[in-house]
Amino acid sequence: MNRSDITIRPETEQDLPMIDELVRRTFREHTGYSDGEDEVALIHEICAGRFYRRELSFVAECDGQLVGHFMFSAFPLSPAPEGGCAPENTDYLLLAPVAVHADHVHKGIGITMLRLGLAEAKKQPVRGILVEGDPRFYNRLGFETSVKYGIRATSGFPLENPDCMMVMETRPGSLAGANGYVVYDMYEHC
Repeated sequence: MNRSDITIRPETEQDLPMIDELVRRTFREHTGYSDGEDEVALIHEICAGRFYRRELSFVAECDGQLVGHFMFSAFPLSPAPEGGCAPENTDYLLLAPVAVHADHVHKGIGITMLRLGLAEAKKQPVRGILVEGDPRFYNRLGFETSVKYGIRATSGFPLENPDCMMVMETRPGSLAGANGYVVYDMYEHC
């Protein structure tokens, strides 16, 4: 379902308090695993680091109202499961977190805003886009299990099975020869 009334734009400084509240409320009310505080902390951690890409941190609007937020950040794969990174190797983008306003879930906003955002992300000079989440949702957008491409998860919550870590090529064949590990502490250590 694509909605023609949804637009996306890069976030602004003025959006940040609304984004924090949107993310907290969405995760608190619509997941069984989070009160939203970890996701808000992740946003702040990404924004404070070297891998933040403001032009790829988006808000979704409908009738002038903020109804969603999602961001892509540069993400280097680790060469080993225990960590370590090559920070110059930012051939990937990580899509996280993703939130639709709690009053607007299950109305086609998430799929629409992410399709628009993925089109923008694919314009970047990267090999792939990573996401951890529910394969039933993200497979509809074109994501595939990352293990298929030699990319493995080392940790994560709520990584229930390897299918929850997914990747999408930015161009046909762009993931040929991909290999590495998704280690989330790279935001702190790279």
